[in-house]
Amino acid sequence: MSVPHPPAALDDFLHLLRALVREPSVVGVEDSFFRVLRRELEEYKVTVSRYHGLLVVQGSQPDSLYLSAHVDRHGLLCTGPNEFQYAAFIAGNRGELTGDSISEQFMGLVAGRFRGQRVQAHVPYAGSYLGQGQIKESYVCPRRRNLIFEIEGLEFLQPGTPVSFLDRLQVSDQRISAQLDNVVSVAMLIELIRSGFQGTALFTAGEECGRSWRFAVEWFQRHDIQTDRLIVLDTSPFPTLDDLAEQDVVLRSKDSTAEFDAAVTEQLRAACEQLGIRYRLKDHYIEALNQTREKRLSLGRTELGRVIAATEGQVRGTTLQLPTSSYHTAQETAELRSVDAMLRLLRQLAGLNA
Repeated sequence: MSVPHPPAALDDFLHLLRALVREPSVVGVEDSFFRVLRRELEEYKVTVSRYHGLLVVQGSQPDSLYLSAHVDRHGLLCTGPNEFQYAAFIAGNRGELTGDSISEQFMGLVAGRFRGQRVQAHVPYAGSYLGQGQIKESYVCPRRRNLIFEIEGLEFLQPGTPVSFLDRLQVSDQRISAQLDNVVSVAMLIELIRSGFQGTALFTAGEECGRSWRFAVEWFQRHDIQTDRLIVLDTSPFPTLDDLAEQDVVLRSKDSTAEFDAAVTEQLRAACEQLGIRYRLKDHYIEALNQTREKRLSLGRTELGRVIAATEGQVRGTTLQLPTSSYHTAQETAELRSVDAMLRLLRQLAGLNA
């Protein structure tokens, strides 16, 4: 069993995460968050490069390990007079979504969770604050196949304005809560770079609308890079808080798009064993559940699976995920023990002190 470090061991990480949670990064409108990241990362001895949909950070051994995390979070977009839609599923993003993503499957389930949620609007690109409002109602429109929101207090907004959930990190009972997907992984990558990571970190945009893999693939192809050392960080949803106690981290051997690199997945599994970190293979978990369900659950389409498929295996690797509950809400929750376990595992993989 994993033994967590004392809470003080995570103080710096939680301070960073608390600050990042407050910054807006609505899917499709991530520019202001990229600038926040760049300001933070340029303090360290790394090379920071900005591309369309991507921020790349490289140390002195860029080919040693490639780590990736998407920066976008769910939010709303003003699409008409006092009309707000879930940003990931607006018409302009629908071409990347085919109905089998975890996000789409969760849409009906989470529709009613947003009542009473405070939200804030920002100027696109600049990120300047415009005002706050409160969600009165949210529901799925069957014709537009999207979540529609009624908001009080933001009637003055123009179409194209992003609206993020007013989010603050909560720490209690050895758990953290916020809209963790996927700012928690972003914070982990920054923490790793702070600790001396000399490989390559990719921060991608547009994952929640199925676009991030395109930005990553284009970067690898631009530089004619082939690798089997890509590890994508993300969160992994479970139904209840009790389910979180069953594992510290989540691994995968495949998704609905591609088989992951078996050797790298085994390396992560062996490292978990060495460090005393409990793990679960999510695809095995879903397949076991499907044996007892009439309606089968999707294995999901991950950024990594689509990268592997698009490059025909020339860029491959595996995923490392943080188990959470209350997925895609501002109350998404993870155990501090799991956060600690992921950071220790990443330091081990990067050759840093665990």
